[in-house]
Amino acid sequence: MGNKGRKTIIVCQGTGCVSSGATPTYKALEEGIRKAGLTDIQMKLTGCHGFCQRGPIVIIEPDGVFYSGVQEKNCEEIVESHLKNGQPVEGLFYKDPATGQPIATYGEIPFYANQERIVLARCGHINPEVIEDSIDSGIYRAAPRVFWEMPPAAVIEEIKKAGLRGRGGAGFPTGVKWGFCANVEADQKYIICNADEGDPGAFMDRSILEATPHQVLEGMIIAGYAIGATKGYIYARAEYPLAIKRLGIAIEQAREKGFLGRRVFGSEFDFDITIFQGAGAFVCGEETALIGSIEGGRGMPRTRPPFPAVKGLWGRPTVINNVKTLATVPEIINRGAEWFAGIGTEKSPGTAVFALTGKVANCGLIEVPMGTPLRKIIFDIGGGIVDGGRFKAVQTGGPSGGCLPEEFLDTPVDFENLAKAGSIMGSGGMVVMDESTCMVDLARYFLDFTQKESCGKCVPCRMGTKHMLEILEDICEGRGEPDDLSKLMELADAIKEGSLCGLGQTAPNPVITTMKYFRHEYEAHVHEKRCPALKCKAMLQYHVNQDACKLCGTCKKNCPADAIRGDKKKKIPFEIDVDKCIRCGMCHTVCPVGAVVKTSPGIVNDHEEAAEAAN
Repeated sequence: MGNKGRKTIIVCQGTGCVSSGATPTYKALEEGIRKAGLTDIQMKLTGCHGFCQRGPIVIIEPDGVFYSGVQEKNCEEIVESHLKNGQPVEGLFYKDPATGQPIATYGEIPFYANQERIVLARCGHINPEVIEDSIDSGIYRAAPRVFWEMPPAAVIEEIKKAGLRGRGGAGFPTGVKWGFCANVEADQKYIICNADEGDPGAFMDRSILEATPHQVLEGMIIAGYAIGATKGYIYARAEYPLAIKRLGIAIEQAREKGFLGRRVFGSEFDFDITIFQGAGAFVCGEETALIGSIEGGRGMPRTRPPFPAVKGLWGRPTVINNVKTLATVPEIINRGAEWFAGIGTEKSPGTAVFALTGKVANCGLIEVPMGTPLRKIIFDIGGGIVDGGRFKAVQTGGPSGGCLPEEFLDTPVDFENLAKAGSIMGSGGMVVMDESTCMVDLARYFLDFTQKESCGKCVPCRMGTKHMLEILEDICEGRGEPDDLSKLMELADAIKEGSLCGLGQTAPNPVITTMKYFRHEYEAHVHEKRCPALKCKAMLQYHVNQDACKLCGTCKKNCPADAIRGDKKKKIPFEIDVDKCIRCGMCHTVCPVGAVVKTSPGIVNDHEEAAEAAN
């Protein structure tokens, strides 16, 4: 996708890079090229390239040189050194977190080299606001083929043979869902793209819509043709302004080209798409709640059956697919079902897209074949634990997913194996934790999220998650009782069994898995009133190590509660009054020699705890 005839300066203009200064970087490079009179060089904006942590990202094609963290002040050097004199700027290269060695091209960077990109193949390479860029990259090649060569039933059969499963979380076979809807007689049918991505830290769907919106539109056109739908909706949360803007541009461009509207691609098929902006309710990721929202009601799940494929939007047959699912469809049509089925595993073909975040050296958007072990994702692509830390756990599947310890690092990532371990694939969130993470506090954090996002329609979710959260808060604040642990598990079982929708049914997962694999941390909080990870504020204590203290007085100067006694001039040792201490940790943070030690009952200091854990 690079331009071999002339140099092209690609500047990522995805949300992540824009937030770190990519817009002034783009303008500075553009101005620098103009001033230097470099008429043979073109500028190009793209969507997310995936390595958001390293933004703003600038790539020089056809060289493939990858510059990270490029600010406005760096642009003059890039123009003078690289573009005018052919000398790449090494100081802006990516540096391997393990060796510190600079790597010049993105194809050599392990973060990219260890991926297999299908859905994300165009992301960061094409201009999402120019339809010709999408067409040149191969988008809108599959749709005309299905209209002229494949009856709707043949399209559905091809998707079934490929084994494509829904990428929104549940993993239901896409072709089967399309078949159900196609077989229902109705005067009107709908296809809905679910872009209501609500998991904390997840940005897969947003980035795809920002980077390659036409790929998703083509998938919707094909899906509409296959099931007999003439109307499509893209349900995207209003917090995604850039994605919505680029989708709007893409839809208008597709209409002008005759790819949407009446007689698309010159066929007898009519199909158009409307963007619907959601208000940001997590529950609207559930398909029946999403339907209720489009209809103008409050987003609340409905009992099933009937399923949406039979009776969905405004009572008509409706297929709802995730962004990643629809973006995959044209690739299957172009390359064939056998090609797709040959990637990944037998029961989970294809690739999986993840937002890899947390305590890893390389955070960002990744795509790997189904069945790739967690170890490869975290250590080869992710670069291992940041700052040389030790891996503790990984959570897959967002706030409703499970936390898996070190013993599961060699688990292949697919629907079946993650479920067997007690987690889920979900829509693609993956959060890595190190030894500094308190697993009880983590469970509390995610349950707090799901409890606030509960629509309140059913009692198990509305009241059960609230009671579970109250128990977790008591445990984290040192008020936990021994029978709280059994109460948590009883409530978790009741919520899973009795909740109406997937939000409630999976809400207890973080508690269930942390209780299963990290029960000792719960017991330490309850029985010993201590937090082994030294995170729970109510259980912390601070004291001054007199042997290490240099009597500088920095701790006393910065204490907001005036809880530190001592005098620098009189050489009176500094001590912390535990009764006045508010446990804010400021003294520990500002001490220049590490003399202020953070402790918890039963722990001498954080260094000894880390050493004990390492052994």
